[in-house]
Amino acid sequence: MSNNYRPETKCIQSGWKPKNGEARVLPIYQSTTFKYESSEQMGRLFDLEEAGYFYTRLQNPTNDAVAAKICDLEGGVAAMLTSSGQAANFYAIMNIAEAGDHIVCASALYGGTYNLYAHTLKKMGIEATFVDPDAGEEELHAAFRENTKAVFGETISNPSLVVLDIEKFAKAAHAHQVPLIVDNTFATPVNCRPFEWGADIVTHSTTKYMDGHATCVGGCIVDSGNFDWDAAKEKFPGLTTPDETYHGVIYTERFGKLAYIQKATAQLMRDLGSIQSPQNAFLLNIGLETLCLRVERHCENAQKVAEYLENHEKVAWVNYAGLEGNKYHELAKKYMPNGTCGVISFGLKAGRDGAVAMMDHLQMAAIVTHVADARTSVLHPASHTHRQMNEQELLEAGVQPDLIRLSVGIEHVEDIIADLEQALAYV
Repeated sequence: MSNNYRPETKCIQSGWKPKNGEARVLPIYQSTTFKYESSEQMGRLFDLEEAGYFYTRLQNPTNDAVAAKICDLEGGVAAMLTSSGQAANFYAIMNIAEAGDHIVCASALYGGTYNLYAHTLKKMGIEATFVDPDAGEEELHAAFRENTKAVFGETISNPSLVVLDIEKFAKAAHAHQVPLIVDNTFATPVNCRPFEWGADIVTHSTTKYMDGHATCVGGCIVDSGNFDWDAAKEKFPGLTTPDETYHGVIYTERFGKLAYIQKATAQLMRDLGSIQSPQNAFLLNIGLETLCLRVERHCENAQKVAEYLENHEKVAWVNYAGLEGNKYHELAKKYMPNGTCGVISFGLKAGRDGAVAMMDHLQMAAIVTHVADARTSVLHPASHTHRQMNEQELLEAGVQPDLIRLSVGIEHVEDIIADLEQALAYV
């Protein structure tokens, strides 16, 4: 796809390129296997000497078309779909780290990602150091070790809505010869393109705004192609030294800028198998076609709802970067000048009990685990998504006990506000 096309056009046109007489709409290649005429040709595919499809756990034409669209939207060189956003964040690290290694993470993270990096990876021998995203350069650099292999953060954290200073984290990562990996789920490439600010790899939970309709779980990893793995060859032997499971192929030599995604596909997807189903990829593609339209409406509605809540007598505080007095307003203007996302966090003067009373009396907005789809929804993270964290971990992640996460949908904004108004009457 031409880089001159705007995101609205790429959402529709990127990825699937039908030839004469082929389906105009991306087909679902609902097949586990693909036929070849000779054993020799199949062998070349298994040796990574030839590109092609032979087993859907590794690659599938439907999935690849959708990955290519997301890659184009982010401005990367290669991408792969995964079965979930959690799988994407797991693979993004495991592709370059192993037992005995270390990563640096911004502490404001989605609860599931925090648990993955703080506890599950630790059991695998990979340790994480969490730093305040607002930390100064000296504190940030102090978090690095000789065995650090990556830095990770979220463009807009879930649910604390901290806006990551991408340039600051990228500069620190590159000073220590490691890549910056950014989860861009909430902002989406419509509002933020982290590669333009120094990030090297982007992940997504496509389950959220990209799908947009709460129909299918999925994830994606996109590589910018900008990080020079060979420049820090000793740090990344998985990419820069022979892989004995593929007859000694060296990924950086064989695949150049495509090395990172090629290794993730050939090694991790081969062995762990967290592939997105072609059916889900098909549904994801339908969601992507309206991504620009929906994100604009989400942001427009969220801004008005945030302003309403900010002026409500029963509301103690509101966190939304679109508000001028917000701590991250200036960073948001820098990295996301067209808007941030449709998610707001706020607390009530009546505290946690008031939050429960308000949420239980909502009529249109639903209490659900999900976030960032067309329907307005609400959640109490300390009781739900971040329930496994202790009080200290909650505070480090920016999750206050009274925090309510409101995912503003694309319904008429006056109806959303009316629902909040009648629910707040019970507080």
